Amino acid sequence: MLKKIVLGGIAAVVLAACGGESAQTAASAPVEAKAGASLIERLNSKGVITVGTEGTYAPFTYHDQSGKLTGYDVEVTRAVAEKLGVQVEFKETQWDAMLAGLKAGRFDMVANQVSLTTPERQATFDKSEPYSWSGPMMLVRQDDDRIKQPSDIKGLKAAQTLSSNYGERAVKEQAEVVPVDGMAQALTLIQQKRADVTLNDSLALLDYLKKNPNSGLKTAWRAPAEEKLGAGLILNKNQDEAMAKINGALVELKQDGTLKKLGEQFFGEDISVK
Repeated sequence: MLKKIVLGGIAAVVLAACGGESAQTAASAPVEAKAGASLIERLNSKGVITVGTEGTYAPFTYHDQSGKLTGYDVEVTRAVAEKLGVQVEFKETQWDAMLAGLKAGRFDMVANQVSLTTPERQATFDKSEPYSWSGPMMLVRQDDDRIKQPSDIKGLKAAQTLSSNYGERAVKEQAEVVPVDGMAQALTLIQQKRADVTLNDSLALLDYLKKNPNSGLKTAWRAPAEEKLGAGLILNKNQDEAMAKINGALVELKQDGTLKKLGEQFFGEDISVK
């Protein structure tokens, strides 16, 4: 999986490598998965499915002020479960343990903005129909109309972390990179007119714009469809029948407007389409 470097605000853990699972996570492993019953049997019997998620990755999976687990990925998963007539039990765990826990059978699936882009992950796991799409995006001040495409940042000051793929893109486009520690600092420099533009993940920037409607910033450019990555629910391989049911539920949620509504709730727009 490709790791998206999100420079502050949203955590930079979309597609990082998975490590070993903590003893605490193992101790709380769901009975359903350990019992050996298949996912398709639980779906058919209207049972309980277990889903691994972080719970600390806003706005995708986090706890609101009341302590309730919510977020775009969480609410999409709940909607899928409702369509399938099953209950869902979320198991919060660190990202580094999440796919390892799925592989070990501690969860039925994972909901945590995963895109499965590496051959190694693709050989082990399957991804559902995407419920969100993201790609590079640029923000500038609202009074700046110079940028229409990536090549327009040549010679302009781009506030970026040097180690990120977005920083590399700025260098490729021959921008003058202004080093920053994260997304928040980059946006502040643009507001202060100490930088002209920043590149980052579209979902991170949409989240920022929704939460800060008076930021004085606007979108200058967004990646075309062919540059976007889709995130979906992740299952272990060889569960085709279960995956077909999950995909069917996601298609229905897209058709009935549920995904659009959830996208607008958390991001201000429908992120289920490219």
